[in-house]
Amino acid sequence: QVQLVESGGGLVQAGGSLRLSCAASGRTFSMTAMGWFRQAPGKDREFVTKIDWSGGAAYYADSVKGRFTVSRDNAKNTVYLQMNSLKPEDTAVYYCAATYSLVHTTLPSYNYWGRGTQVTVSS
Repeated sequence: QVQLVESGGGLVQAGGSLRLSCAASGRTFSMTAMGWFRQAPGKDREFVTKIDWSGGAAYYADSVKGRFTVSRDNAKNTVYLQMNSLKPEDTAVYYCAATYSLVHTTLPSYNYWGRGTQVTVSS
């Protein structure tokens, strides 16, 4: 079992920045990657980014590429999502997730999910 707790959400004006954190505990040694997903009201949950747990390779959705940066601190079992140049369309509940799979960009690949943190970007 892996437990995930997100923090750092909030309300920010367009163009602003926020940093989300996701602290993992439990059986983290077998994880292959951690990902961030988001779900806006009335929409499906979508992939945002992922980072390999060992090598640190990252991959981003086109909608956030160049604005968001994912990083990790293995010693703290924590993953961060730095979000810059935020837009109103970034408004969503952001979830972190952990996977033991070799596939890292699809929802079904992830085994554990946090409860989410709300990010609201005002125009």
